[in-house]
Amino acid sequence: MSGHGHGHGHGQGCGCEGEHEPAERGLEYGLYRRIDLDKVQCLNESRDGDGKLVFKPWEQRHDREKFVESDADEELLFNIPFTGSVKLKGIIISGEDDDSHPAEIRLYKNIPQMSFDDAGREPEQAFRLNKDSAAELEYPTKIARFSNVQHLSIHISKNFGAENTRVYYIGLRGEYTEAHRHEVTICNYEAAANPADHKVESIIPQTNFIS
Repeated sequence: MSGHGHGHGHGQGCGCEGEHEPAERGLEYGLYRRIDLDKVQCLNESRDGDGKLVFKPWEQRHDREKFVESDADEELLFNIPFTGSVKLKGIIISGEDDDSHPAEIRLYKNIPQMSFDDAGREPEQAFRLNKDSAAELEYPTKIARFSNVQHLSIHISKNFGAENTRVYYIGLRGEYTEAHRHEVTICNYEAAANPADHKVESIIPQTNFIS
């Protein structure tokens, strides 16, 4: 119940709330569309490419056709780059209703190409999970720590005692800010101008023009 305590209070009041709840939560769990899927890595997956399959639309969270299973032991490590900046507010992880379900996750931000060797460092946040085959339990993040995330790593460090871990769905809830190419250009102008003050005057028209 602890993980569900955050759950917006839907589904228990009038029937109207229950009807609107899936669509509303589906919108909140739309961050999968902001993942650069081609660049997602899953370390220790038993079959190459399966780690990407668990990031899917809310309405497909109960799908059992697509999943990832660990290979050599119970650990899995997901490296998830976004196409912009994300404020991560919550996470759902769903597996099988048995001992292969993840029991603990550790979240890290902005460590591209993270490896198991890096997993010894202190995470931004860690959660002990309950078994959740229905994909209902949300674990709320400390938003102040996850307010500017370009890359998220999820380390599944243990399950409930099975040799291998199986995951069907990972849902990410939060807000997304587009990466604007012209902002980077402006920063480059300013960075180049810093050593010589007189150049700052010359970039003002360019900055105004771009915006």
